[in-house]
Amino acid sequence: MEMLNNKVAVITGAAQGLGEALAQRLDKEGCSVVVADLNYEKACEVAKPLRNAVACKVDVTNEADVDAMTQLAIDTFGRIDIFVNNAGIVISGPAHEFDVNKWRLVQDVNLWGYFICAKSAVKHMMKNENGASFIQINSKSGKKGSFRNSAYAASKFGGIGLTQSLALEYAKNNIRFNAICPGNLLNSPLWVNSLFKQYAVNQGITEQEVRQKYLDQVPMGRSCEYEDVANVMVFLASEMSSYMTGQAINVTGGQEMR
Repeated sequence: MEMLNNKVAVITGAAQGLGEALAQRLDKEGCSVVVADLNYEKACEVAKPLRNAVACKVDVTNEADVDAMTQLAIDTFGRIDIFVNNAGIVISGPAHEFDVNKWRLVQDVNLWGYFICAKSAVKHMMKNENGASFIQINSKSGKKGSFRNSAYAASKFGGIGLTQSLALEYAKNNIRFNAICPGNLLNSPLWVNSLFKQYAVNQGITEQEVRQKYLDQVPMGRSCEYEDVANVMVFLASEMSSYMTGQAINVTGGQEMR
């Protein structure tokens, strides 16, 4: 059974990793999908096997780019029912050594980018007869500070505040804003190709020790997987969550309960 049959979805950061998996799940659930990413070639590769999808190059920090992306959705599919704000970056390091421009870049992508996407999408969503669902992919770092990860945590805390504020503002339009706060996706390319190395250097331990350290913090004893996040995304995008807005839902195996 397709939970989101005939819905139109836009997803950013969709060319690889979690975003790619979420785009594939939206397709599986019956959505027409705008696969948006800064890497247009990879976005095209993700979109090609989907049943009804179009790729789009977008820099979420650029308002003109974002407006062109949402207009592409309207021109191609007629409306936007679901927007998944997945684009994000992680740069970690000790605060007293953190390059200010890199710190600002994390805010630009993770927080400013979220606002720009919401601003653009809402203009179209307000025309929908049956409302819409805007889903931000946040993090457990949006609920609790993260060691030597001040830029990322600050951007994600801000994202939850923005989610709640937008939920209040657009509830009257039946546009729901919710966030998903995943735990550590330890098997993802982001961790395997980047974060294990960053955290090993920052914490003075081996990459394997980093992995075990983060696994030991999870009561359920395993990594968060793409499917775990996708299941909650589908719920929030569907009518099953029609009375939910302004929420930040943990998908952390019990690691975060606030």
